[in-house]
Amino acid sequence: MGMEKSQTGLAVLVLSVVELLRQLMEAQILRRMEAQQLSEAEIERAGHSLQAMEQQILQLCDMLKVDPDDLNLDLGDFGKLLPSRGSYYPDQPNPQASVLELLDRLITTGIVIDGQVDIGLAQLDLIHLQLKVLLTSTAKVEPP
Repeated sequence: MGMEKSQTGLAVLVLSVVELLRQLMEAQILRRMEAQQLSEAEIERAGHSLQAMEQQILQLCDMLKVDPDDLNLDLGDFGKLLPSRGSYYPDQPNPQASVLELLDRLITTGIVIDGQVDIGLAQLDLIHLQLKVLLTSTAKVEPP
């Protein structure tokens, strides 16, 4: 029973991250549509891709017996991972901010993350990562 619960927990975590990425891409598409940076063909392709991705997530939830509402993880003081369905539109006020909204704004503005991460097990440091990450929308990246 414990193994089944941990596998379900892992499935919820992975599907939550995938849904977060899907909604971040949707927000970026909406921003580009409003800025008239996408052609009609690109908008149609993006719309079909987002719908297909959402359907695949729902199918996986069904196969793994996961309630899709469980993908909206409660992160305590950080709030919810995702906005409630239909409540978030880029640059529109939302009384219940979510991690998705924060990430969308950071991507749109751009941010550099510089840090170190040590990953370990049983009080042993096993992996050391030194990171310098630029997180931004590809619309802001200048070609070389």
